[in-house]
Amino acid sequence: MQLDFFRQLTTRLRSAIKPRSHSPVIAPAKSDASDLEETARLLLRTLGCDDLATRVHVRWNARMRSTAGTAFAAKSLITLNPRLRDFGDAEIDRTLRHELAHLLAHHRAGRRRIAPHGREWQQACRDLGLADEKRCHDLPLPRRQISARHFYRCPHCAVELQRVRALRGKSACLACCRRHNGGRYADKFRFAKIPAPVA
Repeated sequence: MQLDFFRQLTTRLRSAIKPRSHSPVIAPAKSDASDLEETARLLLRTLGCDDLATRVHVRWNARMRSTAGTAFAAKSLITLNPRLRDFGDAEIDRTLRHELAHLLAHHRAGRRRIAPHGREWQQACRDLGLADEKRCHDLPLPRRQISARHFYRCPHCAVELQRVRALRGKSACLACCRRHNGGRYADKFRFAKIPAPVA
């Protein structure tokens, strides 16, 4: 019975989609990942991205806390926070499209590096029916408070940097590199580790 209902719904969705049209698709009820995956594939095919449509995968990730969703371009994978279900199908659909826009932007860019929420992503959002999409959600998901454990200081301007994780490799003060070295890395502006401040 449920399988028959899903087949009818998918058939109706496919008949409503015109190839290479940029109009948004009405998504089916979001009860499981396979429904979401099918919706993502239909959206991509609508935009003429058949190759990406065959590779895209959508998963719920119960380990997510404050993040609504993530996109992994190398794996063509979208993971969603199961707590999105508390906010209804419209929020699930919006988050799915937001993350799908990341995959679409990277697919279109090919090997070229792009900013995570730059113009390519913004265009992909518009193509997926999300006008004026923000880079971060404003859902009341619980936020973890993690204290910084690593502290650094620029030897030139004395600006301080606080990090949860230690810096890897050589990292220099960007402001000083831009101001005094044409934006290129300079070892004399490299952040130096300092003791944690006394509370």
